[in-house]
Amino acid sequence: MRVLVVEDEVPLADAVARGLRREGMAVDVAYDGDSGLEKALVTRYDVVVLDRDLPVLSGDDLCRQLTAEGSLTRVLMLTAAGGLADRVAGLDLGADDYLGKPFAFAELVARVRALGRRATPPAPPVLRGPGGLVLDPARRTGSRNGTPIELTRKELGVLEELLRAEGAVVSSEELLERVWDENADPATTIVRVTVMTLRRKLGDPQVVHTVIGVGYRVGEP
Repeated sequence: MRVLVVEDEVPLADAVARGLRREGMAVDVAYDGDSGLEKALVTRYDVVVLDRDLPVLSGDDLCRQLTAEGSLTRVLMLTAAGGLADRVAGLDLGADDYLGKPFAFAELVARVRALGRRATPPAPPVLRGPGGLVLDPARRTGSRNGTPIELTRKELGVLEELLRAEGAVVSSEELLERVWDENADPATTIVRVTVMTLRRKLGDPQVVHTVIGVGYRVGEP
């Protein structure tokens, strides 16, 4: 899941980003509304965690512009103004959910995950693939033929994207955008290396196949 945190309180923004990354999400951060809008228009995010009171461009205006663009990105508004009238106003602007400050981080994670499920086509909570492959994205666990497989966050992310594609080819560029954040170098070999280690952990016969010059897909051994 790709998430953008737009929050001008730098310590809070960075803390939220670190926490969401620990939950296996790819997270970018913007510290004002203008740079947040720029990132949101360039990259397809599943969820934007958005503070209402932002410098340069307000969170309200950013939310309006995302709504006007017809974006599938879901917006979770964060604000210190947590009264009923404020929540209604935020939802009327086009936000999909509203969370007042201070908040419990576990609740934030649950709300982000719920919005993320609405930002993409519905998928079963447990993904299954060829060769007895099973992935539970919510629990971040994988197995093959009943044997658990220890996977890193990035390996889990790559496998999830490949399984969601249901046999269609997913390019390295798409994997880089969906699993890593904006700090990833597009010229890096990190996707190829991650796929290589993923294959080794999944074992033989191989179910992750390379389509030369195009990308990767899951299929029968």
